[in-house]
This record gives sequence, C-alpha cells and structure tokens, in this order.
Amino acid sequence: MSIRVIIADDHPVAREGIKAVIERKEKDIEVIGEASNGNGALKMAKNNPADIYILDISMPILNGIETTHRLIKMDPKSKIIILSIHDNRTFVEKVLKCGAKGYVLKENATEELIQAIRQVYSNGFFLSPKISKFIVQGFLGKRHNYAEYKKAVHLTLKEREILQLIAEGFTNKEIARQLKLSLNTAHVHRNNIMRKLDIHRQADLIRYALKEGISQL
Repeated sequence: MSIRVIIADDHPVAREGIKAVIERKEKDIEVIGEASNGNGALKMAKNNPADIYILDISMPILNGIETTHRLIKMDPKSKIIILSIHDNRTFVEKVLKCGAKGYVLKENATEELIQAIRQVYSNGFFLSPKISKFIVQGFLGKRHNYAEYKKAVHLTLKEREILQLIAEGFTNKEIARQLKLSLNTAHVHRNNIMRKLDIHRQADLIRYALKEGISQL
C-alpha cells in the first residue's frame, strides 16, 4: 500500500524537485497531487485526501501555516510536513502549535524528506537536525493545541486569510474577488481585523502579519 502525498509550493521547479526525490528513491510513496498555493491543496484534500501533505511555508494567497490550520480543522488526523527556508524558533513553534508533524529545511530537503514522510506517516514527528536542538528545550515540555493558538491570536480563519492578502498588497476589491465575497463583506472583515488587533494603519497590519507568521514577505 502506497503512502499518498500532496505537495503545495508556489515554485514549479521546487515541486518538481520534491516529486523527483520521492519518485526516484521510493517505490511505495506516491505523489497524487500538486498545488501552487494553500487553496489548491485544500481543494485536493476535500476531493481526494492524502496520507501526507507537504506544504511550503511561504505561499501566496494562503500560506503553509494557514493551510495547516484549515487541514487540521477539516480533518484533525491530517499529517502535515512544512518545508521552509526559516531556521528560527518562532516559525518552528508556530508550525508545531497549529498541528504540523514535521518541519524540514529546504536546504536539506533532498536528504531529509523521505525520512520525514516515513516518520510522520508512522505517527511520529520530524524536525531537521539543525533546528531540533533548540526546539527540544523550549517546546516539547509544553502542550499546545489549535484552539489555544486561535484564541491567543483573536482572529478567525477567514480574518487570518484576509490579513495575509492585505499584507500582500491586495485592495478590498481584489480581496473580494479573490475570496468570492461582496465588497462590503471584505470591508467589514478588514474593519473587524483592525478593531480586534487595535491596529489601524496598513503598515502596522503588515508588521503584525509578518511577526505572527501570517505572511512571509
């Protein structure tokens, strides 16, 4: 029985590289879908769920962290591995808090990805050795879950999605078109975000999105 994998990365070359690594080395791991952003991965997950989701952390429209939130909400048993160029503690902790089981640095993906897939598929965790040392001390002794993370941020999933688009420079009209909302609804969401965060300037919203890992511009 094959381990079924969906890959989401906005760079076609990166997706092809990941797929090639898997298919060249392993006969029992099958790539069943590829997406260029989180929304594409979510659509695939609804129609044909995978055993493992490999998500780039820095995707436009819906990034890897937000996609992880939604996959876990859709199916709490979802097994997710994040690919990232970031080796700092903040990003790793955010990823693990929202439910991902693996974090692989892109620079080491060729060597580590197969091991990560197998460990996560077997209900384990995988962290690139380069980052695991500082995570073990600061994180593994604590218990976090998705509900606690969401409560701490005070934003709904839709508001977080809209905040990412705001940070990427989308106007209310473009956000409405992208998310198939009315212009008024997009405007209401933006106002709610600013009210909840007590942030009222575009530049400060962008800073918040970067700090919280909602956007990786």
